[in-house]
Amino acid sequence: MPKLKTKSGSKKRFKKTANGYIKKKHAFKNHLLTKKSKKRKRNLSKLTILHKSNQKNIKKQI
Repeated sequence: MPKLKTKSGSKKRFKKTANGYIKKKHAFKNHLLTKKSKKRKRNLSKLTILHKSNQKNIKKQI
């Protein structure tokens, strides 16, 4: 059976950490930023860990 190709969209959006978790970028940071507070925009800029229920699917893709 041939190897599975990685999903190129997932490859660009997610990164693996050393402990095996998946890092992702927050949503809602693209447009309509004037009404959002500085604190909210700053926190949206940081990377976050993917929820445990989604990690199994994303690990298959990357």
